[in-house]
Amino acid sequence: MKQAQGMQAKLQDAQARLVELVVEGAAGSGRVALRLKGSGELLSMTIAEDLMKEADAETLADLVVAAHADAKGKLDAASQSLMREAMGPLAGLAGAIPGLKL
Repeated sequence: MKQAQGMQAKLQDAQARLVELVVEGAAGSGRVALRLKGSGELLSMTIAEDLMKEADAETLADLVVAAHADAKGKLDAASQSLMREAMGPLAGLAGAIPGLKL
């Protein structure tokens, strides 16, 4: 029972750390960049001034989507890492427990 409570505390800590995590995503050689919080909240986005002058709306939209996908991928990887760390030796069982995702 103590081990289960310890595991629960570690998972709650990992979830709290994830919410505060900030990741950056970029596209177009860094000409579009954005920052996402672990909760998925978009904190900021920067677009290179020259891109605003030369890119059409479709290209710019594609770069924003690509930068978001980059940040989301980093966020997902960080989330998996935090949960694996919190679960310790039980992390290997995640695939064997239905509904448990790391």
